[in-house]
Amino acid sequence: MKLFNIGCGNTTHPNWLNLDISPTNPIVKSFDFRRGLPARSETIDACYSSHVLEHARLDEAKFLIQDCYRVLKTGGIIRIVVPDLETIVREYLHCLDQVRQGDRTSEANYDWMMLELLDQVARDRSGGEMAKYLNQSQLSNEDFVSSRIGFELSNCRAGSQKIMGKKSKLKKLKRPILFIRKIRYRISETLVFLVAGRSAQLAFREGIFRNSGEVHRWMYDRYSLSRLLIESGFINIHICQADESSIPNFNTYELDFCQGNVRKPDSLFMEATKP
Repeated sequence: MKLFNIGCGNTTHPNWLNLDISPTNPIVKSFDFRRGLPARSETIDACYSSHVLEHARLDEAKFLIQDCYRVLKTGGIIRIVVPDLETIVREYLHCLDQVRQGDRTSEANYDWMMLELLDQVARDRSGGEMAKYLNQSQLSNEDFVSSRIGFELSNCRAGSQKIMGKKSKLKKLKRPILFIRKIRYRISETLVFLVAGRSAQLAFREGIFRNSGEVHRWMYDRYSLSRLLIESGFINIHICQADESSIPNFNTYELDFCQGNVRKPDSLFMEATKP
């Protein structure tokens, strides 16, 4: 089978072609999906993308879904995973009701749900307020946060030496390119400061960061995501559990369900078929 893992980050499998705009893993191919997927039409069996669509503008997201339709064979499957706006909002309102009723023990949960709603949309530095929250020496609501973000909690707090080792190896391979980019950035930043002053320099830095791919540009619920798939021509659109898929042997790849746990519990899992 020919399988695409689009915007994979460090969640990879050797049976898939793993694509990411900024790879931190040597087995990942550097590719920007906004240029079109690297495949001929009707040659791919399945396209999978987890927590990518929300980082794209609406027109970019639509282009990605349509390009998945292009490369998929008849009967091919698309699986899209995004933060579930509906459940985030429902949980936020539940926590809000609790704190308004005087339940002080729910304040930490309320604070976390506010971050889920707003931080990745509003942040102007890597990690934002979420990283600051998760890096506390002790979390009074660690079980609640873990139920929301799963593996991300341990990854953020403890780090992954395996990933860091691969990242270091990749940086050595790309060092000349990274050095040139850094020099160009510093020159541009200095010119902005000389021409327009300190406030413009800060705005320039924020603009560069907000186009780095880390911030959320949109959010989806079951209605808006299914509508996007319908408009792109897909059929048999349905919500799945993390460990359910029409893609053969999907759980063996451990992309959404790993070591008996959901990798990203705050997610909406949706699949559809190309007719």
